[in-house]
Amino acid sequence: MLFVYITASLVIGAIIGFAIHRFVVADKVNRSRESMERILADAAKQAETTKKELLLEARDEIFQMKAAAEEDVKERRKELSALENRLMQREESIERRAESLDKREHQLSSQAGQIQKQENDLELAIAEEKHRLEQLAGMSTEQAREMLLDRVRDDTTHDAAIIIRETETRAREEADRKARNIVGIAIQRVAADHTAESTVSVVHIPSDDLKGRIIGREGRNIRAFEQLTGINLIIDDTPEAVILSSFDPVRREIGRITLETLIADGRIHPARIEEMFNKATTLVEQQVREAGEAAAFEVGIPNLHADIIRTLGRLRFRTSYGQNVLKHSLEVAHLAGVMAAELEVDVKLAKRAGLLHDLGKAIDHEVEGPHAVIGADLARRLGESKEVLHCIEAHHGDVEATTVEAVLVQAADAISASRPGARRETLESYIKRLEKLEALAESHKGVEKTYAMQAGREIRVMVKPEEISDAESVVLARDIAKQIEEQLQYPGQIKVMVIRESRAVEFAK
Repeated sequence: MLFVYITASLVIGAIIGFAIHRFVVADKVNRSRESMERILADAAKQAETTKKELLLEARDEIFQMKAAAEEDVKERRKELSALENRLMQREESIERRAESLDKREHQLSSQAGQIQKQENDLELAIAEEKHRLEQLAGMSTEQAREMLLDRVRDDTTHDAAIIIRETETRAREEADRKARNIVGIAIQRVAADHTAESTVSVVHIPSDDLKGRIIGREGRNIRAFEQLTGINLIIDDTPEAVILSSFDPVRREIGRITLETLIADGRIHPARIEEMFNKATTLVEQQVREAGEAAAFEVGIPNLHADIIRTLGRLRFRTSYGQNVLKHSLEVAHLAGVMAAELEVDVKLAKRAGLLHDLGKAIDHEVEGPHAVIGADLARRLGESKEVLHCIEAHHGDVEATTVEAVLVQAADAISASRPGARRETLESYIKRLEKLEALAESHKGVEKTYAMQAGREIRVMVKPEEISDAESVVLARDIAKQIEEQLQYPGQIKVMVIRESRAVEFAK
């Protein structure tokens, strides 16, 4: 019963609570609706107000834009009006100028007629004057023109010849000045001392008693010595001296060392001679190799062939008129290098060619021919370049020099050989040799003048062109060369050059 009462109470309470909640919710909904309606009314009023304000602002802006457009139109109208005025003024100016040009054209046309008439009158007067001049001169206009052109041509040729002669003279003087300057610089920078060396051909002995021991019983010692060394041993009445004679300087040096060693040792017999000869040969070969290597090192040429170095070292024992050929070759290399540096050409090529230029003198006693040709052939076989070969061949004029380096080697060779004291030939014998050379050439018919040049290594023969023809000049050069070979004694070779020329000379007074 109690449970029923409680349940009924809960149900009634729930119904009452639901009714109250519904009433409250309905009241809230009504108040929300009223609030929304008020908000909408306010929003509508505000929108209306904003609309009116925007319309007013738009009307004001339209009014302002309209006023600005009207002002702009007024300005454009003013500009167009000003432009129209300027165009009208320019058109009037053009019309006035056109009228002026028409008047000028009319005046020019009238003047052109007058000028044409004057030209016709002038041509007629010129023709009459030309006819009158032709009658007076006795020649036509073409003949007078040719005569005038010939005279102008002759004057122009004369003036051109004078200018060319002056230019050549100035160029020659400038070239000579620069050449002397370069040669002077080279001589100053390579100022080597020279003493005339002579080939050692005399061996001094302590006493004349040793001469018999050197000869040996029945001459066996001297025969063994000459057979081994290949040189002639001359034992005469010269006190305390024995003379060695041989064309090979290296062989003569070996013989000298062998003989001096035997004399110092005191034991002289064939077996001892052979022993000392072998030692001397080894010593000289070592000296030859060291001399060649030292020369190549001094000049700065590291890649020489071994046979060239050995041949170059042999020049240590070779002399030319008392001048040591190896020292001469070193000096030529230095001089050619200095001059090449001054002229800005190949310094290494000039030094190499200068060092090897007398290479043929080391073997000229074994091979026939000029030492320049012999040296060039040897260098060619040992792989030297064409440029070096040309310098070697051309340093005495056997071949015409075609490169600057070849000319520099020629000049350096002449400088080294012509230094005071460099060569042993006396001035008197030198002058006599040149005088004989010139006298021999002058003895031929048709020779006008002769000049011995390059220390007697070249002779230039000037012949009379009316007596000697070109073909006869060739024969004359051959005859003089043959006569020199038969009658004169001279070192190396002599170049014979016959010169035949015709000259036309006039003097302006």
